[in-house]
Amino acid sequence: MNEVRALSIAEDDAAAAPTIVAAPIFAPAETEAAPKSQLLEGPPTVPAPVNEEEVPAAASNPKISPTKAALEAAMPGESEPVDHGIGVLLVNLGTPDAPDASAVRRYLKEFLTDRRVIEKDSFIWKMFLNGIILPVRSRRKARDYQKIWNKERNESPFKTITRSQAEKLAGILEPLGKHVIVDWAMRYASPTIASRLEGLIKRGCDRVLVMPLYPQYSAATTATVCDEVFKFMKGQRWQPALRIMPAYYEDPYYIEVLSSTLKAELKTLSFEPEVILASYHGMPKDYVAKGDPYQSQCLRTTHLLREQLGYDDTRLMMSFQSRFGRAKWLQPYTIDTVKALAKRGVKDLVVVTPGFAADCLETLEEIAVENARVFTRYGGKNFAAIPCLNDSEAGMLMIWQLAMRELKGWV
Repeated sequence: MNEVRALSIAEDDAAAAPTIVAAPIFAPAETEAAPKSQLLEGPPTVPAPVNEEEVPAAASNPKISPTKAALEAAMPGESEPVDHGIGVLLVNLGTPDAPDASAVRRYLKEFLTDRRVIEKDSFIWKMFLNGIILPVRSRRKARDYQKIWNKERNESPFKTITRSQAEKLAGILEPLGKHVIVDWAMRYASPTIASRLEGLIKRGCDRVLVMPLYPQYSAATTATVCDEVFKFMKGQRWQPALRIMPAYYEDPYYIEVLSSTLKAELKTLSFEPEVILASYHGMPKDYVAKGDPYQSQCLRTTHLLREQLGYDDTRLMMSFQSRFGRAKWLQPYTIDTVKALAKRGVKDLVVVTPGFAADCLETLEEIAVENARVFTRYGGKNFAAIPCLNDSEAGMLMIWQLAMRELKGWV
């Protein structure tokens, strides 16, 4: 649940835009625009929180040792077909192809007609979707996308970051040989999973590792990626061997990188936060009641992060954002929590989003702008939105670590 998770029914407060101390990778219109070099090369406010000496012993591997130079290496262009190739496909949720109502509508329609995402399929729902949601939400969200759009590349920052993650991972894995090929895809919109899998097979990959970049498992995210992969495989007479990376919500390296990145970010702030709020994407309570493990995995991530940081549940709180529709969703809601904290007298607030592997509309606009505005409107003073791990050095070391774990026996 990444960019399309921005289907939030949150308050539309018209107060002046707040001062955002820690700007995300792509500054929205309300904040100062990031320099061109930052827009293309990575998050401007994230120092390298994990240097080579700080990498846990679990990350070491005799076959490959990533360095800063390797992290900055770009993925080479398509090469000739290889023998017994190994494909590594990073997959994230998706983003519109343009910041206009037409493109956003196509994107939302593909997403909201997925039965994994919206389980109801009644005639009333279809009327509501086509008659109200798509026309109204498409125009509103198109305006939000325009605020964060990467004009240098004419694409969403979410797509820019995901591409960069794949390119940098290819550079890190290059010592393993040319037969290891890294690519990326989106579950909704482009580039499609089917097109990327087809490309990997044409290039000679008879083994493919699919890496859904969702730390916590959900049927509406990881499962729908698997559905699309298996749908493509059904049409292949000669199918490659396939591996799907499991959720990494309690992976020790993931928790350590989250912790070290947060601590490094906090040192750059001009204020000491009274509360740090870990905001995850929401989900209807009914989905959890049916057996989805998403909520319990979010709770587990937060618990481990508290232990790593030495915080209790009053210093590091937890909430769920981007609720959609009238059904009861997982609580507490982020927008309500932010408002309540401000009304309670909290003046300094930091929000971190551990469930997002890359900054997107939900982090760059919903958290860094909308929630920041609500916080200051109700009495808050300092608000900082911590960038996601993105393609930072620490983030890429984590993705490399996960990839090497899942490639065991193949490399």
